[in-house]
Amino acid sequence: MSKTRTFYQCQTCGHASPKWLGKCPDCGNWNSFVEEKSFGGKQSLSVQSPGKTEPVPLHSIEGISEERTPTGIKEFDRVLGGGVVRGSVILVGGDPGIGKSTLLLQTFLRLSDRSGKLLYVSGEESPQQIKMRADRLPASTGDIILLPETSLEGILDAAKKLSPEAMVIDSIQTVYTQELLSAPGSVGQVRECAAKLMMFAKRSGIPVFIVGHVTKEGTIAGPRVLEHIVDTVLYFEGDRGHSYRILRTIKNRFGSTNEIGIFEMSDAGLREVANPSELFLSERPRNVSGSTVVASLEGTRPLMVEIQALVTQTNFGMPRRTSIGVDFNRVNLLLAILEKRAGMHLGGMDVFVNVVGGLKIVEPAVDLGIITTIASSFREVPVDPGIFVFGEIGLSGEIRAVAQAEARLREGAKIGFKKAVIPAGNAEKLEGAEGLEIIKVKSIEECIEAVLR
Repeated sequence: MSKTRTFYQCQTCGHASPKWLGKCPDCGNWNSFVEEKSFGGKQSLSVQSPGKTEPVPLHSIEGISEERTPTGIKEFDRVLGGGVVRGSVILVGGDPGIGKSTLLLQTFLRLSDRSGKLLYVSGEESPQQIKMRADRLPASTGDIILLPETSLEGILDAAKKLSPEAMVIDSIQTVYTQELLSAPGSVGQVRECAAKLMMFAKRSGIPVFIVGHVTKEGTIAGPRVLEHIVDTVLYFEGDRGHSYRILRTIKNRFGSTNEIGIFEMSDAGLREVANPSELFLSERPRNVSGSTVVASLEGTRPLMVEIQALVTQTNFGMPRRTSIGVDFNRVNLLLAILEKRAGMHLGGMDVFVNVVGGLKIVEPAVDLGIITTIASSFREVPVDPGIFVFGEIGLSGEIRAVAQAEARLREGAKIGFKKAVIPAGNAEKLEGAEGLEIIKVKSIEECIEAVLR
């Protein structure tokens, strides 16, 4: 009989220790060590090589075309790079109840009409629960096979017999392999099951969708190697107070990253948002100070979003600074630039900045919008509703050019805007103004003067 070894493993990074530790010496997390067991000192068996391979010159390898299968949901195809690639492994993460299972079930319902037999493996819900959800979705049940199973060996046996066109594992934290004694969801089980599913997908050519839980920090639970094993990592984001959901690409070996797909949650499942700019601006107030529209860029898609600000006299000794949807430190930096370069005394003011619609924007092109909306609220002067802005701001108050200005201008003209305040560096290189009145600015003083007349 093989000897059983007991050790302790960090559930965040996978660091192993012969004894329990309060703080992980590798990642620094507290109380993350859990007791694990293995046979003969071996934690993983999937790393064993199945056979010998010979080195091959690169020029002698024949290239192959990536055959993509459209899912029938355009927003999902966008983040995947055009469709599902055979043999790919796609990891979908998100907060509990955000709609991961609904998204994949809805995708499979569309995909089954054009691809054939599909396998949906559920380790958390019964077939009756999945059937109830499917009945609410606007699609036929198609040729979907449900398998309520948590044993990896049973899942792979069923997949080999059925030979489906694609399969879903919902979720990877509930699946376990009998080769390890640790509990489902542990670092060893998640790593081992993901590695075996990856090898199965590559050998059979069957795309595998994996649902992953997230931790309280917002990252996918399990070892970091989980994201390295798979081909594509998607995060399903959204605010519980809003009906909008954003599917964001973090990693994609078959397409571009930082792409987003926008959905709206309804009683009949997820609905695609074909024109998100109009949706985000549908309830925009007119002739009210502290509201500015910014042309942002998410991947290759330009978005027109509204940034709001509220500047009020503080009632305490320490003024408050709050930002939702934009980086807090970036807002503080822009406030310092406004005080130093524009002469606005904001030291005794509470400043609240919000991106309407629950979006999170990280690109520096929204700097000009943040500056403009804060100045508008401070001076109590509304911004012309027919104007939108974009541009990056330097520490000396200069406005720098940003990428893909033409795409931003096209989106603004399509929505119906008449004027655009853009960096002078972008205005010099424009080939066409898309029928807009272009106002080029070089500093924040020029921008405030042009917008807040």
